[in-house]
Amino acid sequence: MDVDDFVRRHEARLNELADVVVPGDDWPSASRAGATSFLREVLRDRPDWMPRLESLIASPEPEGIETWNWFAGLVSAGYYADPGNGGNRAADSWRMVGWRPEPLGGWPAAPIVSDQRTGLISPEDLLERYDVIVVGSGAGGGVAAAELSTDRRVLVVEAGSWPDARELGFDHIRNARSNWGLLPRSGPSDLGQLRMLENRAGEHPLRPIDEGWGNNAFTVGGGTRVYGAQAWRFSPTDFRMASTYGVPAGSALADWPFGYDELEPYYHRAEWEMGVSGSPAVMPNVGPRSGPYPMPPLPGGVADEVLGRGAASLGIPTVAPPLLINSRPYQGRAACAQCAMCVGFACPVDAKNGSQNTTLARALATGNCSIIVRTRAQRLLMDAAGKVVGVRLVGRTASGVWSRDVFGGQMVLAAGAVESAHLLLNSRSGREPDGVGNNADQVGRHLQGHLYGGATGLFRDDVVDLLGPGPSIATTAYQHGNAGIVGGGMIANEFVPTPSNTYQYLVSAGFLPAFGAGSKSGMRHLARKMMRVMGPIQELTSPDSRVRIDDGAVDEFGTPVVRLSGSVCEEDFRARDFLSERASEWLRASGAEKVAPISGQHSAWAPSSGQHQAGTCRMGDDPAHSVVDPFGRIWGHPNVRVADASVHVTNGGVNPVLTVIATAYRTMDAMRREA
Repeated sequence: MDVDDFVRRHEARLNELADVVVPGDDWPSASRAGATSFLREVLRDRPDWMPRLESLIASPEPEGIETWNWFAGLVSAGYYADPGNGGNRAADSWRMVGWRPEPLGGWPAAPIVSDQRTGLISPEDLLERYDVIVVGSGAGGGVAAAELSTDRRVLVVEAGSWPDARELGFDHIRNARSNWGLLPRSGPSDLGQLRMLENRAGEHPLRPIDEGWGNNAFTVGGGTRVYGAQAWRFSPTDFRMASTYGVPAGSALADWPFGYDELEPYYHRAEWEMGVSGSPAVMPNVGPRSGPYPMPPLPGGVADEVLGRGAASLGIPTVAPPLLINSRPYQGRAACAQCAMCVGFACPVDAKNGSQNTTLARALATGNCSIIVRTRAQRLLMDAAGKVVGVRLVGRTASGVWSRDVFGGQMVLAAGAVESAHLLLNSRSGREPDGVGNNADQVGRHLQGHLYGGATGLFRDDVVDLLGPGPSIATTAYQHGNAGIVGGGMIANEFVPTPSNTYQYLVSAGFLPAFGAGSKSGMRHLARKMMRVMGPIQELTSPDSRVRIDDGAVDEFGTPVVRLSGSVCEEDFRARDFLSERASEWLRASGAEKVAPISGQHSAWAPSSGQHQAGTCRMGDDPAHSVVDPFGRIWGHPNVRVADASVHVTNGGVNPVLTVIATAYRTMDAMRREA
């Protein structure tokens, strides 16, 4: 069915229903704000939603239809989103709820970042051979490219595209931190990206728009292009979880093959090479430092004052979260303007430090490094002796699908825990029929990420000052040493939410009706009174939470797709609920009049495979129980290394990106010593 024709035929009824969701008052109704224009646009992305809308249109009592709450959320998303999404034409709802995207003093005079495309090549530019081929351009891939391109010819292969900062800097409902059923502009695309989920209920095909697909950004810079940039180090205890807690039933908890002290110099290097702003304050569960952060923390605001008083009353020590964001000009990049649109967006002033503007940019500037985008590494190539000698690349251009075998002396895999394992498993041969490095059936196992604990609070007075990026006060007191809990996590105040996400948070917490005059009035009065305190918990890992190959389904290039299976451990839900209780206590002590703890946001029937995915190429000393050695080399393939979170034995109770970068530096140092 044609979308334009569908909307045209049903426009009057859609406007009528939309105005039930957001009625008119002193501020425009949903229809006056452009609801049908918004619906027309999203239906072009999701034509499969038209049958749901038709059933709604045909019903005289929409409140009694299960689809209604979905429709109410969708209309509200458009109403509270930005004008570029076809709804909220004049941004009236922003004024209604007292929200603005720009910094308090307005945007700096400098223009929005214009990304350079240095080193970008097309398929016809590919050489037959490179010294090193790096698969993935995110946190680990950027480090590998920078360290190896000083004296070697390097090719970086990126499955995603290279969108301009403008394209990644405005869309409130198509970014990695929104949940409206639409693909983020940071990728992946929906074309040829099928995965399969196997659980107790059977087998389910997943598209990137489906929950459980395991989304991570597919773009130059990977997740670092649009991340929140929290730059925590793992705790010393995170490296010796099994020694500290034992191995709980159903888990595969293990120690890392090295400890915090071994990685500390690389943490310090990562902080200075990338640029981290942070506080020198000593905190519980935080390891010793060999030097300060290169920049002081960003200024805090109302949240610091409110949560600071609550923490003091509870005796909780707090600190400003370390951020890969410039608090002052650093290495030629601007200081943060503290706008209200950070996590999920590209930085408009280039103050957020990701691979694309640090390590990868340095690599491309050498002239020894090239990058090809919209290209997938389909399989590793082996010679007659079983040595990895290259990679088969596939992609699609305007003229159709192309394929090319490219050879390299060394390989670095940094495509994320799902796709790095996918590449190894799909690289089958007579010597290794189950995939490269998989003779011990370890590749793809121990898939993990992060469950999040936390709570949402409502205060009598305004507590939202729109001072970005948001996280400005945190505690590490609950990462370890919690009675009856294995591990734990850090909690901090959340990023400044967009108005559409604020609506979603308030409805989910039970503080706001999903539709009607009460919903609209509630948004007007509550949006600036809401505060969320959140944090990730240390997952225990399971050998049955894994990535496998599904030979019964192939993508557009004929590659067998990923099959995800397994689940998180029951103990992880206990830890999540524990952290939610601590966040709730903190909010109440800080003056919140209503508090709703977060629970149940992850299915026990699916692995944890989202933005912090890790573990599928576990590092260790024993090839029978690991995929790579302590320096990232795949057992039996010394010229192939893994430099992403796949190697993590455990994933910490904090954001893992700084550990990915530090471990990649350590791996590259070892690789250079051996050359």
